[in-house]
Amino acid sequence: MNDEDEVVVEAHEPEGTEEPELADMEEAAGSAVAKLKKELTQVKAEKQEYLDGWQRSKADYANLVRRGEEETKEASSRGASRAAEALLPALDSLGRAKTAGELPESLGGVVKQLEAGFAKLGLVQFGTVGEAFDPALHEALGTDAAASAAENDTISAVLEPGYKMGERVIRPAKVRVAHLA
Repeated sequence: MNDEDEVVVEAHEPEGTEEPELADMEEAAGSAVAKLKKELTQVKAEKQEYLDGWQRSKADYANLVRRGEEETKEASSRGASRAAEALLPALDSLGRAKTAGELPESLGGVVKQLEAGFAKLGLVQFGTVGEAFDPALHEALGTDAAASAAENDTISAVLEPGYKMGERVIRPAKVRVAHLA
């Protein structure tokens, strides 16, 4: 065969076969995109669920730490209150001896140290003559006649001083109260 005799054979596809292949590819791509969108939505939902759980856990931990600190402070305060309650009778006895002039000079320093120790703990004495009677702070053990309206419902005598630490009353003051007759 020579060059002129060469026959070129072209394959012709029947009409309409290209379009269905293109349509099939578009449909396949569309379903792949839809599947990816669905997976993305699921992943976003999972991510949000994990984030919400982590945030709840973080808040729970912060609350636990705060609650632990509060409980530690409260336990420390209760311990100091109990120690003060146990030692108050000794302080009262020394105070009465000092007031009566029966306290030996050698114990004067001990009384000052004890008072300084109570002050460091935050123990504050209350209940003085002329102070307004407050049933939350004072225990009335009797009444006396008031000389004027200004003295009505005030403390006329302190039988035993009261003590508190912060807002907590360790022991109410035992007092007599003046009332108008």
